[in-house]
Amino acid sequence: MNEQIRSFFPITRDTVYLNSAAVAPLPTTAIEAVNWQMNDVAMNGTRNYTDWVATKDRCRVLLSSMLGVEAEQVAFVRNTSDGFSTIANGLKWNAGDNVVSFVGEFPANFYPWRRIRDEFGVELRLVDEIDGRVDIDGLIAAINGNTRVVAISAVQFASGFRADLGRIAVAAHAVDALVCVDTIQAIGACGLDLPALGVDAACGASHKWLCAPEGCGYIYLSDRGRERVSPTLTGWISVEDPWDFVDREQSLKSTALAWESGTGPASLFYGLEQSLKLLTEAGLGNIERHLQSLSDQLCDSIDSGKYEIVSSRIPGEASQIVCIRNREGLHPNALAKQLEAENIVVSPRIDRLRIAPHLFNTSEDIERLVAALP
Repeated sequence: MNEQIRSFFPITRDTVYLNSAAVAPLPTTAIEAVNWQMNDVAMNGTRNYTDWVATKDRCRVLLSSMLGVEAEQVAFVRNTSDGFSTIANGLKWNAGDNVVSFVGEFPANFYPWRRIRDEFGVELRLVDEIDGRVDIDGLIAAINGNTRVVAISAVQFASGFRADLGRIAVAAHAVDALVCVDTIQAIGACGLDLPALGVDAACGASHKWLCAPEGCGYIYLSDRGRERVSPTLTGWISVEDPWDFVDREQSLKSTALAWESGTGPASLFYGLEQSLKLLTEAGLGNIERHLQSLSDQLCDSIDSGKYEIVSSRIPGEASQIVCIRNREGLHPNALAKQLEAENIVVSPRIDRLRIAPHLFNTSEDIERLVAALP
């Protein structure tokens, strides 16, 4: 977006890094903050413990703003998988219930529902991918009176397809089902307004588009979601007064913080805070427009005789992730390895090559990629 932002990411000095959909590189501000907190513990022990907690709470405020929700509706967990497991395990299930989802969801949004299927006899209804798109019509048609949850990604990891969450929510709420969304491939590359979209629960993590250390996952629960999902992994900070070590019958917190069981990775939250500040100051709307420009440039300049663009480029469905497939049969693993030799980093995903620019990438990065593609 500009040279100052780019200067925060040392990887840009010698690498065209187009793999933020896997793991984003850390800005120097985040690295410095993590090291500062670890040195603080080394030198001061617990003296500044309240500052560690305050940093985590500031992260909660920054993240909730990006999601368009209240801070008290966000709980931190280890990762996206923990989030979906927390939601799946916290619902009451009956044989004959069903969960509607997409066959190509990232496994973090599959295995928790598979366990529910196997444990309780719940039907798992998975709709197909059609030409790089989630079959939204098919997904909505799969929803019926027995649907308890619709689980879908805001942006798909293997195609970049952006789901019409509002349309899905209308259909799900018509049968009183919860809408549970994986936001990890969206938030940071764009902002979201989860309440306006009708999302009841969401999960994600820090290490992709948030450009933060791995290990800071989150869940969002709307008021409707909190009424239905019970906290099943509770601990000493889940209660109203964690520092009252005598009252063992005290109530759980009335907010999403009841889903936080214990202390978290304090140093990582220091890094997360700096990354969230960087993204917020850059402006999520500005980032989204920048990434749209880069992805449009890529799709316009790629050799269509050699490569098929798998990702939908329909307005409202296109995202910052572009997936391509070689028409001459070159395997994406081989393509990624060849590009790596040119200091260009992308990801092979299934039968396609995934290209994922972020705010530190430039038009020149896209030109280098296109020129290096065989």
